[in-house]
Amino acid sequence: MDAIDRNIVNGLQGGFPLCPRPFAVAAQALKLDEEELITRLTRMVAEDVLSRFGPLYHSERLGGAMTLAAMAVPEADFDRVCAIVNNFPEVSQNYERDHTLNMWFVVSAERPERVGQVLDQIAQLTGLTVHDMPKRREFFIDLKLEA
Repeated sequence: MDAIDRNIVNGLQGGFPLCPRPFAVAAQALKLDEEELITRLTRMVAEDVLSRFGPLYHSERLGGAMTLAAMAVPEADFDRVCAIVNNFPEVSQNYERDHTLNMWFVVSAERPERVGQVLDQIAQLTGLTVHDMPKRREFFIDLKLEA
């Protein structure tokens, strides 16, 4: 990432314009042109600098469900398991942690029963236990990560 990429990532956290030409409005605020912003975002997603670029929906308010899951993945098998987990479109985030449970990810689905199906499929495909940790209470933290 160069300085412009960092500025894009830092500048777009916390909101995106809802209007007919949102990329043009966002680009103007970043002192870029619309085409450059779109090109850079597309490249960052293609190169896995960003895992995705798009809206986050409150799946439960839309009738769906979400959960946090964790796995203890042998270090030698981490990349293989990571590829399996990330292959599910319901997985929105996947992080490696320095802990016995070293892989943590979020599963969001349109239907509540799909969350359990995804976790079961991940367990079957990886041969590992998937720990389901559904939220009991929601807190809003306006987290911004500086790039």
